[in-house]
Amino acid sequence: MSAFIIQGGNKLCGDIQPQGAKNEALQVLCAVLLTDQQVVINNLPRILDVDNLIEMLQCLGVEVKELADGAVSFKATNIDADFAFSKDFVRMSASLRGSVMLLAPLLVRLGRAVVSKPGGDKIGRRRLDTHILGLQSLGAVFSSNEQNGTLEMHCKQLKGTYILLDEASVTGTANIIMAAVTAKGTTTIYNAACEPYVQQLCRLLVRMGAIIDGIGSNLLRITGVEKLGGATHTVLPDMIEVGSFIGMAAMTGSQLNIKNVSYSNLGIIPQSFARLGIRFEQRGDDIFVPAQDHYQIESFMDGSIMTIADAPWPGLTPDLLSVMLVTAIQAKGSVLIHQKMFESRLFFVDKLIDMGAQVILCDPHRVVVIGHDHQFKLQGRKMTSPDIRAGIAMLIAAMSAQGESRIDNIAQIDRGYQNIDRRLNAIGADILRVE
Repeated sequence: MSAFIIQGGNKLCGDIQPQGAKNEALQVLCAVLLTDQQVVINNLPRILDVDNLIEMLQCLGVEVKELADGAVSFKATNIDADFAFSKDFVRMSASLRGSVMLLAPLLVRLGRAVVSKPGGDKIGRRRLDTHILGLQSLGAVFSSNEQNGTLEMHCKQLKGTYILLDEASVTGTANIIMAAVTAKGTTTIYNAACEPYVQQLCRLLVRMGAIIDGIGSNLLRITGVEKLGGATHTVLPDMIEVGSFIGMAAMTGSQLNIKNVSYSNLGIIPQSFARLGIRFEQRGDDIFVPAQDHYQIESFMDGSIMTIADAPWPGLTPDLLSVMLVTAIQAKGSVLIHQKMFESRLFFVDKLIDMGAQVILCDPHRVVVIGHDHQFKLQGRKMTSPDIRAGIAMLIAAMSAQGESRIDNIAQIDRGYQNIDRRLNAIGADILRVE
């Protein structure tokens, strides 16, 4: 098992470019199964989750070709049904949360799909009701095998219908969209997730021949087509990495220029970091963060303590709350971090408290951070990463700390951040990867 050894207290300086978006990549990779024609994906991040999904696609019979750095072509001429229903496929899907989005494409191509109950981060309950209910509305029949932990769906012909989602689930919306594009008739999805990455999936499908109206809103109308063709697609920069680098610059008092961020797709993220008092400039499509010794958390207009909470898009993505929490440790003032969606995602704060952070865990969903205003340095400690986002938050804390820190189980970080140690070392960090 790999670990990071971090020597804290180093300033960063220079340019850094975010990788392709992990969450978008997993969606569009599943979509390549919807056609027997070639699909080319550019700016694909080569992180652990993406590589694992590509391996699953290859085992399903998809022809995969590396075209250039970050550019890969996929051609699913024939899908290996024997493997798709095998124990090996179920075992592979168990370790990857994103594999649940293979349900719809396999249902479309084979008339049947079997996946494991989802793996991935241990951050609380992550139910699949939205996926299952949506696909059932389109005509799929669902069954669950509790003994071997599998979910199975089958159908002869999916049919368009009106669907009101019980929650704006991103992966649930993606699954239903992929099922609806070749369903007979028209499908209306209300309360759909409308994140930029869902929009990107829709745009790829449109280039493949799908008919989708309302892209970017929570009301989608999809007219089913008989067949989809090939297309070329470019993945957006990862907004979570952009936010991580903003927080990293603030915590370490560093000057950083974050390149090619697709600013128009960042939504409320820049504004949320500004509320922590962090100064930055938009320079074209870059974000320049100057070195700053102090950043002061805003209060609400009535003088009450600032609350930062996650919400469905265009609200703040829950994937950045861990980063915002750790960034607030060295701010001036106090903030309440309210993680509404997952009840286990804040439990890593005990490690931050051990490093000297003034953090109060109120309950599984809420934390109060009382900032040090850089008057007290965190102390290096040994930690273990429980999930991707807590892992990067721990790394930011360790980089700002005094002394040496060790983070174990960094495979969790590698699942979401490509070569993060090399990229940060290139701009001044001191991170050693050890086995």
